[in-house]
Amino acid sequence: MSLTMALIPLRGGSKSIPKKNIKSIAGKPLCAWVIQAALKARCVDTVVVSTDCEQIAKVVEQISSDVVVLDRSPQLATDEANTESVMMDVMTRMDFETLITIQATSPLLTSLDLENAIQHFVSDGFDSMLSAVRTKRFFWTDDAKPINYNYMNRPRRQEFLGTLMENGAFYITRRAILEQHKCRLGGRIGIYEMPEISAIEIDEPIDWGIVERLLMASNQYEGE
Repeated sequence: MSLTMALIPLRGGSKSIPKKNIKSIAGKPLCAWVIQAALKARCVDTVVVSTDCEQIAKVVEQISSDVVVLDRSPQLATDEANTESVMMDVMTRMDFETLITIQATSPLLTSLDLENAIQHFVSDGFDSMLSAVRTKRFFWTDDAKPINYNYMNRPRRQEFLGTLMENGAFYITRRAILEQHKCRLGGRIGIYEMPEISAIEIDEPIDWGIVERLLMASNQYEGE
């Protein structure tokens, strides 16, 4: 039984950026960045890709033969299908104790992030965990009420703790929590803080160029 499994959902449909998950960015298919991070992470026993697309499956197999590719039904690959439905499907087909669900749209994720997060997850006895970035922006509601600061006593940036925001890079879930709540988060929830630049997810074409430049400037880029 694999103790810790990384799941990377890769569906074929993408309206904003066609074939996004296998489109080349900084010299690799987008999905390759997180697949290789998961494979390199010492805490991960098995890496699984769930996809409804044969072309994606072939690209994944070319990236590494060590990845388990699971066919996903069309019903679980619609715009309405949520990530939890994919997680639940994989749970019925694979054995694991802890599941790390990784989003391919966050290619700045590293193996060190995953290793540190799992270490934190285990040592602090969490049931689930989310990745987040700290933002020092001031937030307001639609009806002009401050959310995270007092405007009568505006803090200086260096004294302001800011607010943690999910960056969507990964979620860690114990199998028992997923079985009980049918949700990626539940029980005692932990947060793994990532660098602020990891807040950028590739959802729109404008995001692509920004993230590509960050990848090429980082130590991850090897010039393939």
